[in-house]
Amino acid sequence: MPGLRRDRLLTLLLLGALLSADLYFHLWPQVQRQLRPRERPQGCPCAGRASSPAPAPAPAPAAASAAPGAAAHNFSRAGPRAEPAGGGRSGSGSKLQALFAHPLYSVPEEPPLLGPEDSLLASQEALRYYRRKVARWNRRQKMYRQQMNLTSLDPPLQLRVEASWVQFHLEINRHGLYSRSSPTVSKLLHDMKHFPTISADYSQDEKALLGACDCTQIVKPSGVHLKLVLRFSDFGKAMFKPMRQQRDEETPEDFFYFIDFQRHNAEIAAFHLDRILDFRRVPPTVGRLVNVTKEILEVTKNEILQSVFFVSPASNVCFFAKCPYMCKTEYAVCGNPHLLEGSLSAFLPSLNLAPRLSVPNPWIRSYSLAGKEEWEVNPLYCDTVRQIYPYNSSNRLLNVIDMAIFDFLIGNMDRHHYEMFTKFGDDGFLIHLDNARGFGRHSHDEISILSPLSQCCMIKRKTLLHLELLAQADYKLSDVMRESLLEDRLTPVLTEPHLLALDRRLQIILRTVERCIEVHGEQSVIAPDPGQANLTN
Repeated sequence: MPGLRRDRLLTLLLLGALLSADLYFHLWPQVQRQLRPRERPQGCPCAGRASSPAPAPAPAPAAASAAPGAAAHNFSRAGPRAEPAGGGRSGSGSKLQALFAHPLYSVPEEPPLLGPEDSLLASQEALRYYRRKVARWNRRQKMYRQQMNLTSLDPPLQLRVEASWVQFHLEINRHGLYSRSSPTVSKLLHDMKHFPTISADYSQDEKALLGACDCTQIVKPSGVHLKLVLRFSDFGKAMFKPMRQQRDEETPEDFFYFIDFQRHNAEIAAFHLDRILDFRRVPPTVGRLVNVTKEILEVTKNEILQSVFFVSPASNVCFFAKCPYMCKTEYAVCGNPHLLEGSLSAFLPSLNLAPRLSVPNPWIRSYSLAGKEEWEVNPLYCDTVRQIYPYNSSNRLLNVIDMAIFDFLIGNMDRHHYEMFTKFGDDGFLIHLDNARGFGRHSHDEISILSPLSQCCMIKRKTLLHLELLAQADYKLSDVMRESLLEDRLTPVLTEPHLLALDRRLQIILRTVERCIEVHGEQSVIAPDPGQANLTN
């Protein structure tokens, strides 16, 4: 009997110790975060906010076991940088300014925009929808404060029609995500770079795997795949991808493309390249130093996201992906100690307003260790594609070839699907989303990415004229990209070898077109474009 009582006493002591540890490590840090005052001036961009010191959250029990050398740390010392006058394009010697002043960038696009049917959104319907979203947000915020017994002096959010993200959505038309002359993009980039965050959450991809939403098509997150949705004080949203690799690191040649890191600087550079090529199919993207404590941990209400934050042995605040596999502290991203580089890509309009179609790329890769797709072994594969709807009766195939040219320039092998707005039909432009696996290897040119061009031997006249222009010394692609990327706060976005690789790959594209013309003739290879027919380079 005495032995039995001793066992019960030990069991009670053990349970008491476990309860105390749970209260100390989990409940008390949450109470501290809720009680901690937050200084957030309403409506102020607060450019220096990210650089203010912040108290570190209480470390999770498993944090001490994390290997500090295995985490992807952010070593950037970039601070607030003065904006270049005129957006970085001023000056008599500006090649970028000269490029955008070239007639190719002012020719009216075809077909001409005739009316509301050529715009993606009906403005009044969109504004009503966004007002309902803001009202729902305010109700949820009020309920949350009541449940947590919190008080706030912040007034309810109001939808501002002039907000840059609203104008960006309203200006999308059948020619692209934004027009050449619109000032909205510059303002949107500025706002994403400076506005304070009011919430942080997982994307739909992660939520689908965690059972929080019903998504039919998702990208499975893993230890090397981490992204968050940040909402700003003007109610705009952006996709945040944190820094995973140093600028001068190359993807090892033994890595498969589907396990490669997602690079924040690749997202930034892809937007600038897309604008230079006059595609305008990549959502506006900008770099930012994010204070992971103040701008993510303290504003998120997602308990799962809160639970993956910890303090590393080097006293840096870190977090990692929460998913069913490959998600450990060894794959964390860390601030220095709080600031972390990342890319912010503007959200497109809600699918409720602007449905999008996700289509498998005809030149999709096998995503297996040994398998090959038909296009990889059949040089006449394009003949099959030409006979399949919608590639047999629209500009869709030419748009896929545009996408392949873009992916070859950035070295992206991971284009398994493409998306397009259903409103614009079969001839609508393809949206170049998710470019983070580009710019991985500057020393290697993956020729297979160009298979749509080399197998089909077709290219838009407009695309070819832009490529030939960028091959000229006065508009050299690497030079205009270098100048354009100076606009970003995280400059240098790309290392010099990556910039020089663009020139090399551009020449490979032009030689591929030349070979096609030699075999099939210019009329068969160059698709006429009424808006560009009378222009030469």
